[in-house]
Amino acid sequence: QVQLVESGGGLVKAGGSLRLSCAASGRTFGTYSMAWFRQAPGKEREFVAGFINSSGGTTYYDDSVKGRFTISRDNAKNTVYLQMSSLKAEDTAVYYCRATRIPGGSNYWGQGTQVTVSS
Repeated sequence: QVQLVESGGGLVKAGGSLRLSCAASGRTFGTYSMAWFRQAPGKEREFVAGFINSSGGTTYYDDSVKGRFTISRDNAKNTVYLQMSSLKAEDTAVYYCRATRIPGGSNYWGQGTQVTVSS
């Protein structure tokens, strides 16, 4: 089992940038595929960005953030990042980190970090 702690959220003006971090516990971080999701008030949680597998290679993004957000991971630090640029008011949400065990498919979630973009 892995425990996840997100950080880096805050209040930023439209057009600004933030970098979110998700620190994972344990020594098996490299066996998890990582992804970021977000949930805006009154809406369902939605996918933002993720890795195809646990090696940190191919990434994929929701169309709404392509070209503005970048996901990366540092297995030596057990951390995954989400660099967010050109932020828009519609990016306002609680951002969650998810770890998916490879193989097995078990999912683990962090507690979330609030991102608020003022227009």
